[in-house]
Amino acid sequence: MDTASHPGKQLVTDCLRAISERRLDDLPRYLARDVVDHNKMIFGEPDEPGAAFEGIRQQLAAFGELGIRVDGLVAEGGTVVARLTVSGKHTGEHPRMPRPTGRSFEVEQIWVFTVADGADGRITEIRAVSDRLGMFLQLGWDWPEAD
Repeated sequence: MDTASHPGKQLVTDCLRAISERRLDDLPRYLARDVVDHNKMIFGEPDEPGAAFEGIRQQLAAFGELGIRVDGLVAEGGTVVARLTVSGKHTGEHPRMPRPTGRSFEVEQIWVFTVADGADGRITEIRAVSDRLGMFLQLGWDWPEAD
């Protein structure tokens, strides 16, 4: 995959690799301290600046075999869009997930990253959409009811 044509592509690829490899201590290299994650993966994590670090930690704790494969990248200006295949096995606890099922999942996701300008540029914002229904069905979770 050609990441050399846009510096944000390499940054996003490296960040996703760090997540897949569970290198949480490396995340500040890629994510701004006050990064805002608008991705409501499981029942709505907060949109507070910096909350993404804890959200990622909780996801990794819940999914023992989490893997992220980058299937495509598109970049323009300060925006990088990643088409991903995400897989994992639900083996751990998470405050907003059902009890661990030991079941595996594999779904497609699209993540949109905003990257700050400059040589020190980091990811400042994350938005994502994913096949949550497919994930819930594969993991044997009940679909949440509306309030």
